[in-house]
Order: sequence, then structure tokens, then C-alpha cells
Amino acid sequence: MAAPGNGSTDTNIIAFPKAGALQVGFDRLELQRILDVYGRMVAAGQWRDYAMEFTRDAASFSAFRRAAERPQARIEKRPALRGKQGMWTLFGEVGQVLKRGHELAGVLVPLERRLLKVVDN
Repeated sequence: MAAPGNGSTDTNIIAFPKAGALQVGFDRLELQRILDVYGRMVAAGQWRDYAMEFTRDAASFSAFRRAAERPQARIEKRPALRGKQGMWTLFGEVGQVLKRGHELAGVLVPLERRLLKVVDN
């Protein structure tokens, strides 16, 4: 590598991101749908915080009643399961699978149902 300021163009270029370092994420419509449910749960007083995690294999959205607790719900997108049981999974507070599916809207149904119960009371 050349010393700075000597006019040489010899530099080390590192490609970003690395070829094998891709990560799974939510597209705009998916995130909008998830945040819509989250916002209504916040308005109902059920949730107060959220976290998102993006890894090579999965993307997850976790919703918390309080930040110091376990997530009350976790929505996970795992594209490797697209051809099997569906790439969307809804996990409960202790990690149990509440719903799996190929469509996000279907996986969010238990949360929508819980929201209706909270609003009706």
C-alpha cells in the first residue's frame, strides 16, 4: 500500500458486503404490515418496545411489554423454509410456535385476534 500523499493510486480495495455475508431482511410491505400490528398493540397498551435482528438465515421482529423482559411475540422470516412449512413463524413468549405459514397475513392472525380481545374489554 502506498504512503498517503505521494500521488500513487496503489490501494487495497475490500468489497462490501462480502459475497457470503448476505443477510435476510424484511421488504417494505412486510415491515409495514408488522409495524401496523405493533402500533395498534402499543395503542392498546400491550407492547412498549421492539427489536429487530437480521442474520444470514433469518430476520426476526420481537415485541416486548417491557424492554427488560422476554419478547411477548416474535415474528420470524426464514426463507430456507419457503418450500416446506412456510417461511413465516410466530413464536409466543416462552418460544412456542403459535403459527407457521407461507403468508405473513395468516401468521399475524393470532396477534390480530388478541388485539380484538384487548380492544373489546
